Amino acid sequence: MATDAQNPLRQNLAGRPGGAPHAHFFAEKTRAKDARATAARILSYLAGKRTALALVFSCALASTLVTVVATRLNGLAVDGFIETGNLSGLAAVCAGLRAMHAFGAAAAYAQNALMVRAAQRTAADIRADLFDAVQRLPLRYIDSSSSGDLMSRLTNDVDNVGAALSQGVVQLFSGVVSVAGIFAAMLLLSPPLTLVALATLPLMFLMTRLIVRATQPYFSRQQSELGALNGYMEEMISGQKTVALFSRESETFAEFTAMNDRYVKTSVRAQGLSGAMGPSNNAVNNLTYLAIAACGGILVIRGSGMTVGVVFSFLLYMRNFTRPINDILNLFNSVQSALAGGERVFEVIDAEPERDEPGAVDARSIKGAVRLTNVDFSYITGKHVLKKLTLRADAGETVAIVGPTGAGKTTLINLLAKFYDRDGGDITIDGVDIRRLTARSVRSGIAVVQQDTYVFAETVRENIRYGRLEASDAEVEEAAKAARAYGFIARLPRGFDTVLEDNGRNLSLGQRQLISIARAMLARSAILILDEATSSIDTRTESLVQVALTDLMRGKTSFIIAHRLSTVRNADRIAVLSEGAIAETGTHDELIARRGLYAELYESQFASGLAL
Repeated sequence: MATDAQNPLRQNLAGRPGGAPHAHFFAEKTRAKDARATAARILSYLAGKRTALALVFSCALASTLVTVVATRLNGLAVDGFIETGNLSGLAAVCAGLRAMHAFGAAAAYAQNALMVRAAQRTAADIRADLFDAVQRLPLRYIDSSSSGDLMSRLTNDVDNVGAALSQGVVQLFSGVVSVAGIFAAMLLLSPPLTLVALATLPLMFLMTRLIVRATQPYFSRQQSELGALNGYMEEMISGQKTVALFSRESETFAEFTAMNDRYVKTSVRAQGLSGAMGPSNNAVNNLTYLAIAACGGILVIRGSGMTVGVVFSFLLYMRNFTRPINDILNLFNSVQSALAGGERVFEVIDAEPERDEPGAVDARSIKGAVRLTNVDFSYITGKHVLKKLTLRADAGETVAIVGPTGAGKTTLINLLAKFYDRDGGDITIDGVDIRRLTARSVRSGIAVVQQDTYVFAETVRENIRYGRLEASDAEVEEAAKAARAYGFIARLPRGFDTVLEDNGRNLSLGQRQLISIARAMLARSAILILDEATSSIDTRTESLVQVALTDLMRGKTSFIIAHRLSTVRNADRIAVLSEGAIAETGTHDELIARRGLYAELYESQFASGLAL
């Protein structure tokens, strides 16, 4: 188990008396940025696309060759045909230039098309690795993260990387080839003018370096602010009904506006500073053109052998020499955004995945005997949620877990399902420490019906089949009948083939819970956990579902978490949790006769009319 120093959950959780942690109790860490390592890692994804990159390089080489030859032909046309008035020769040169430029344009198009395809496949590979990493993250990481921020990493950050690759690699390839080819042509054409052209390049690179160093922190903050903004929007949209019920629209909008303003200010600083790169480079380029024209003109006038056509060609070469440099330098805007996004993506990919203990084996034919002995657990060191908790459930036995809010009921279930690891004590299933069992095999032997059930944007049939993917349609429908869900499903527009909206928004809470119960019935697991499983069902339907749940629990080890104590009266054993420890255990009648905490809770519910 991770130490306190390694465990972000323990470091950042603000603390509360019990229950599972929530994302708002965590603070995002700031980490040192390593742009070079991130760039190298992004480019490593291109390693498997060598054929496409070779074709891109070939197209860049062909395009550069066309530029070099066509530019020199322009100068030769000035000296050989324009000054002599040879119109037929000029027409022939123009025809040749037209054909060459058409070929160059085709090569440039092929270069861009090939690179866009390779870049998008690379972005897809990064997105797949990120999504795979999310699937393998431990629950403590998911609890500590905003779902909107994770979505921002999967979408905005990966898209920024893909866009930078699509533009950047093409311009890098073509730019390097162009600069090398044109520099060689310039040097062969006129070494003196080449020295003049190179004199201003250090100034251009110095200005670029200063701008990049100034903007890099803002691009990192821009991506973080965007992730936070997306997280807030996702949360508020999901909770819009609650916002409306409490008339908090104005406060919510004010908070959104503040976050939006922070993002805008950061973006303006990043984009504004970066936007100075283009004008500054253009100013240097214009000075360079002026110097070349002046020096070339002086050499022509003094009769040094320099011709007007050579100066004209050199100026064109200079334009084509500085243009790819400017394009590459201007890319730093998207490159820095991509690097910041890439770091955020790799933070998730590199996060410690959920791992089984070395030597852990799959649980085989779970019978369902569960033992918790002196179990300790805390989200923050020194703030115990469970303390020396001891509880047993024999195979096929029904154990109810009751207690006040925050007593640790849900945490106990999270430990049993291996979502978290205990700090001390022992947890066994059929006499085997669950640390020695793989999490996948343990969870495959446990079916859970939660209070806040989740249904997918799929058909009703596939939502129920999620409990056992190999189940037949007939088995799915039998499970729905057993859960008392068949009636309302049959009334849906397409019955079992009705596609549900996001999280089942076209169903009531009670209907979603019935689907969840049917899903658990289909699972055929040895251990069943009912976490407030009937809390969203009306009293009449609950009485029907209780009959179904009784059938479902038959032969299974069942844990019932309930606030309504009337639903646990028939449990084989009732365990009362208080402040993370078992306060008392026994049957309903025994606990009532004992006149302890259970009797107090039970009588208070009857007195308030809740235990109906």
